[in-house]
Amino acid sequence: MTLQTAPHKTALITGASSGIGKALAHRFAQDGYHLVLAARGVAKMQALADALQNKLFMPDLLATRGKILNTASTAAFQPGPYMAVYCATKSFVLSFSEAIASELEDTGVTVTALCPGPTASGFQDKADLGNSALVRGKKLPTAEEVAALGYRAMQRGQRVYIPGFVNWAMAQSTRVTPHNLATKVVKTLTRPIV
Repeated sequence: MTLQTAPHKTALITGASSGIGKALAHRFAQDGYHLVLAARGVAKMQALADALQNKLFMPDLLATRGKILNTASTAAFQPGPYMAVYCATKSFVLSFSEAIASELEDTGVTVTALCPGPTASGFQDKADLGNSALVRGKKLPTAEEVAALGYRAMQRGQRVYIPGFVNWAMAQSTRVTPHNLATKVVKTLTRPIV
């Protein structure tokens, strides 16, 4: 495989040690991007990384009409029993992405929130969801497949991208489903099965 050089193109990828972040790192590298990779660390380091991303990278993004791809999740669209913190943080990522996309819409910088559903990325094992109704017995898309779709959505400048019709339909259903019912459904899907 030959790498094409892409002068002045740099991608900062957080969560790059595994899953979709790792797959995105490979995708950007294939297109010749210079990569800045980061993985989960202590809370203070993450706060510093967030501050550095906002104060240091924005001038370069504005000057080059760059693109931002944030990985959220279909979990961002509803509360998630047994995954409360995860769902809440992904909801933040989605809201944050849409807000800064709006702020930047006249600058040429685009922001894309990638909202995949369950993905074969190792997350289910870490979150103890392997035996849940959400993923048990299902063929999940690979991290590489999701990364490729997200990358293309970012290149198009799409603001929110949900791969797969079923994932898209489930995310849309939360607009008309009462929250208490949606929460019960998620609880049933994510309940640990012993």
